[in-house]
Amino acid sequence: QVHLVESGGGSVQAGGSLRLSCAASGYTYSSKCMGWFRQAPGKEREGVTSIYTYGGISITSYADSVKGRFTISQDNAQNMVYLEMNSLKPEDTAMYYCAAAPSVSSGDCYSGSPVFRYWGQGTQVTVSS
Repeated sequence: QVHLVESGGGSVQAGGSLRLSCAASGYTYSSKCMGWFRQAPGKEREGVTSIYTYGGISITSYADSVKGRFTISQDNAQNMVYLEMNSLKPEDTAMYYCAAAPSVSSGDCYSGSPVFRYWGQGTQVTVSS
């Protein structure tokens, strides 16, 4: 059973930065697919980014709305996933969720993929104008 815990959310002004962290436990698979999703009030949950790692390979994908501003990274030794968010905009305001998809291929691991089946409790990000 994979357990995910997010942290690092908060309130910032537009143009600011935040770094979200996700601690994963019970994730013992040799290949890892991790992702970040977000859900704003009244809106559907959307994929933000994903990262697939296996051996020395790391493949990332991003939603168009965050490309060039957000960066996902992973520390397999510490079982941590990070989301560095820069140049934040008010439309980035949402609850952000860490997600995991064990035992999937690299082709199935992408931002917003339906293969994610383990979820954290979420961390709130609020960006004011």
